[in-house]
Formats: sequence, C-alpha cells, structure tokens
Amino acid sequence: MVQLELIEKLHIFKDFTLDELKKFPEICSVENFQVGESLFLEGEPAEHMWIVIDGNVELRFEMPDARQTTHENALSSHNRDIPESQIFGWSCFTPPYKMKLSAYCTSRRCQVLKVNAKELNHIMEKDTAIGFKIMRYIVQVVGYRFKQMKEEVAKFMGINLMNSW
Repeated sequence: MVQLELIEKLHIFKDFTLDELKKFPEICSVENFQVGESLFLEGEPAEHMWIVIDGNVELRFEMPDARQTTHENALSSHNRDIPESQIFGWSCFTPPYKMKLSAYCTSRRCQVLKVNAKELNHIMEKDTAIGFKIMRYIVQVVGYRFKQMKEEVAKFMGINLMNSW
C-alpha cells in the first residue's frame, strides 16, 4: 500500500477530492529501477498504469533482430517534470491489453508508481467522476505523446532529406 501523501502530489490526481484519493493507496505500489533496467517489455500483458515519481523512463520499440534496444529506438521520454509525460502504460485501457513498447530506466535510478489496471478500471466504472478525471488526463497524455511522435518523424524526415542531397 502507498501513502496517500505520495498520491496527492501526482499531477494526475490534482483535481481529486480527499474521498476520491482514498480509493487509490490500496491499488498502487512503488517500484525502483536502476539505469538500463526494463520496467516492462513490448508484448507483455498491460496490467498496470505507470506514473514516474522520480527519474527518467524511455519507451522504446524492440529490434526484430534481437539487438539490444538503445536510446535511438526511443519513441518517447517520461519524467516527473512534464506532467503529461509522467503517465505511461495506457495500453491497460485498450484491447488487446498488451504493451506496445518496452520501458527502460534511463537515469541513474528511477521510481515509479504502478496502478493495478483491473482495480483502477473497477473504480472508474463504479465512480464515473473518477473515471472522467482519469480519462481526461489520459487524453492529454496521448496528445503529448502524439506531439513527441510528430517531432521525431519531422526530425527523421529532415535527416533523410539532408542525406539525399
């Protein structure tokens, strides 16, 4: 179980009442990782929503030829400083409920909050005000990720354009 004070400080929960916040400590856990460690791998069951508490996490696609994934394979970066980048693992809300990317700790150490997706979905179904607040925030996260992807595509296209000169 996680302390309520920790949950209160997270941006996703800023609009929650105290009664709403009290529903979360029992469905959350804190985990710590060291640089280079994977939090989860592409294709694994999406059983948690993840929130960065401290450090940096990159989401990467795995190389099909079994080469180790690197920063060059990163599609997005997550840290506590940018509220929309704190959340990842929202595959837990969409079928087939499998992780679409792998997550790696890229700072000396990182700390994350894992929210049990099954329990979270149950809370959101029972209390639609909570469900709305969570989904409203997730839409902001998806928009932020889309912006990150657009920037990467633009960078890639620019490199290809430069190489064709």
